[in-house]
Amino acid sequence: MHRRMIAPGALAAATLLLAIPASAASHSPGAPGIGDPYYPYYGNGGYDVSHYDLRLKYQPVTDELEGTATIEARTTQDLSSFDLDFLLDVSEVRVNGATAAFTTSGQHELVVTPKKPLARNTPITVVVRYSGVPSTKSAYGFTTWHRTPDGGIAADEPEAAWWWFPSNDHPSDKATYDVSVAVPDGTQAISNGTLQSTGSQLGWTRYNWRQNKPQATYLATLAIGKFDITTGTSEDGVPVLNAYSRDLGDNAGAARASVERTGEIVDWLSGYFGPYPFSSAGGYVPNTTTGYALETQTRVYYSPRQFAKGSNTSVVVHELAHQWYGDSVSLKGWKDIWINEGFARYAQWLWSEHEGEGTAQELADWVYASHPADDRFWTVAPGDPGPDDQFDIAVYDRGALAVQALRNEIGDKAFFALLKGWPKKHAYGNASVADFQEYAEKVSGKPLAALFDTWLFQPSKPAAPAARAASLAKTPAAPEQPRSWKKIEATNDVHTR
Repeated sequence: MHRRMIAPGALAAATLLLAIPASAASHSPGAPGIGDPYYPYYGNGGYDVSHYDLRLKYQPVTDELEGTATIEARTTQDLSSFDLDFLLDVSEVRVNGATAAFTTSGQHELVVTPKKPLARNTPITVVVRYSGVPSTKSAYGFTTWHRTPDGGIAADEPEAAWWWFPSNDHPSDKATYDVSVAVPDGTQAISNGTLQSTGSQLGWTRYNWRQNKPQATYLATLAIGKFDITTGTSEDGVPVLNAYSRDLGDNAGAARASVERTGEIVDWLSGYFGPYPFSSAGGYVPNTTTGYALETQTRVYYSPRQFAKGSNTSVVVHELAHQWYGDSVSLKGWKDIWINEGFARYAQWLWSEHEGEGTAQELADWVYASHPADDRFWTVAPGDPGPDDQFDIAVYDRGALAVQALRNEIGDKAFFALLKGWPKKHAYGNASVADFQEYAEKVSGKPLAALFDTWLFQPSKPAAPAARAASLAKTPAAPEQPRSWKKIEATNDVHTR
């Protein structure tokens, strides 16, 4: 929170204004939030980041992290100061080479005051030197830094960056990344994108990773520990890197049997969504106690618990589908979460069809019939669920029902053209539910406002199921459970903290 000086009376106010140099009069602090109503203090106003360069050193035994973050950005207003989202202890900040003043504010704000005010549309280089023990830091009563027996993991949604690098933490400000991490010899550091190089000196090994496509801050990940790493290339030529903690115990085999199919699944999804949008693919399974998975860009995070009941390619399909729907095309605001989760869930339905374990239509019929009209399921609006229900099961399953309803309404030809066209139209950018509706209407040539309202926004069970009228006559009141349902249902907690 920024303090404002209030002078009583018009004369005093006029005197105060006269005392401010004309060159600085128009400069004001950047907002401590980017303007997302779900999370008012996430992200920041006044600048746009283009690149993060993170040079880190981490000691697994003590969980101590040292870092220097160099942030390339451009101002979007005349700035007297600006905020970064961050929790660790800062020792120095520089803006365009000059030492800047800094302080903390609120739960996770680092307030930076440059030596000179910054004019709008000015390129800025911000250097932040910092250190700390991430596992000792919390905000809003939680932490997203996960200690493991041999290191630490940064992976969570909708926030994770504050625990390991200063940022403008909102999906609407995407940037490219260079992440360089030094760890003791014998320990590995894994991040997004491609591994550029490694080097060892005086008992420390440095890993240099590069993400050359725009990436939202919550999709940046860091995994430090002792891993078995596999590399390869998909049939379509996508490089794949997967990693597994060496102490996964009984879950090790099922995890590998699932995640090692990444290349195959990436190629299969490309048939629906278009060419894979990034330079590499893969996933990692660390020895954490969390229950969720996360679509961290190019390097998906999987909890071992996802494989506690055996192999599950459905969760791999879900997270890899996000590489198109959620990562390459990111939401404009967190209320647009349906574009991420509805389509990732629907990809699981398509995979079920591919595996001969139930068609997308049969799964839609099953989900629709499984929730009576008075079920709370129908009160959650996937098109704007609210922060408390952002990851409610309705966003996934009712969200996928909306996708099937759209398919039935516009027909397969327009629907599959839409599936491929959307990631191409908004590649590496951001888009909203309203943008998607507009695009769907353009592709299909049909008005779709009523359909979107019914399936995404009305707090009641739609009068007609997602099934086509033709199939309704053949569908019993209680549809048979598709064989894939248990595997799909096992992924219901993929984003539950």
